[in-house]
Amino acid sequence: MTRPAYPFTALVSQEDMQLGLLMAAVDPQIGGVLILGQRGTGKSTAVRALAAVLPEISVVSGCAYACDPKATAGLCVGGCQTRSKTKRSVPVVDLPLGASEESIVGGLSLEQLMVSGRRVFEPGLLARANRGFLYVDEINLLEDHLVDLLIDVAASGENRVERDGLSLVHPAAFVLVGSGNPEEGELRPQLLDRFGLAVEVTTPQVLAERIEVVRRREAYDRDPEAFVASYEQAQEALQRKITQARRQLDKIKVPDGLLEKAAGLCLSLNTDGLRGELALMRASRAMAALHGARQVTIEHLKTVAPMVLRHRLRRDVLDETTGNERVARALAALTP
Repeated sequence: MTRPAYPFTALVSQEDMQLGLLMAAVDPQIGGVLILGQRGTGKSTAVRALAAVLPEISVVSGCAYACDPKATAGLCVGGCQTRSKTKRSVPVVDLPLGASEESIVGGLSLEQLMVSGRRVFEPGLLARANRGFLYVDEINLLEDHLVDLLIDVAASGENRVERDGLSLVHPAAFVLVGSGNPEEGELRPQLLDRFGLAVEVTTPQVLAERIEVVRRREAYDRDPEAFVASYEQAQEALQRKITQARRQLDKIKVPDGLLEKAAGLCLSLNTDGLRGELALMRASRAMAALHGARQVTIEHLKTVAPMVLRHRLRRDVLDETTGNERVARALAALTP
């Protein structure tokens, strides 16, 4: 029997990581979430725990791609609009480092070929992740050709398959979540730029927090079902919070003055392109929604700015300070 995932609300001292994942859950258009930190800091645990607090989605019954019954575009080729609908949990799909390209993009079903002689497409991990999350642990060690594949699909929201005599396109819109230890290798700039948020996690340095982490983990390992049950109310409350934030997201206003400050911040940090400003506004709006605010404030902007901008900074050989410190300096220079 598979034991239940560790509760998201039981995590200790990883607020930035939790906030980054929750903002992406509220507004997937923010882009993916990159989680960087040492081993044993709860990166994988947090991502896999997220699934239990995500509100269910409506899908077309029997659709391998979990198409949205209300959608009029971006549907698969199976005529989804004519089928009945049902509810299901949001997929959080693991992409192992050793996965083959065929297992990721899908390919020819050998079983169907042998039984019926027909060429039938067997969906891969990208199909399973549609309208959900695709998680790659140790993403900095992912092979280059798979990195290229993920960049293309993440940008288009579609998976184009041309192999084994098959030619088709299916929806593959997902939030890409990657985690890794920076000491084991860096990400390619093309992939790094696709992440809307980058959060850093460290081992807790407060004694009481370290003790609490050990206590909770030991309690979970002893009796997972009882431990998960003890956090049921907190999990349900967080799920309701995400649902409400999604409903309010489009109603939240971003004052022109705040948009000007966001653009000025990116300009002062010399970030490339305009993805920084877009991610900054979307993340600020998602955070405001989570807090029940009616409009984005400068405090929302300052809170999310390090997550949005730290991985977008150009390297300066004359400045040895970290990305966080450079963003902090730029924020301190912002006028109220």
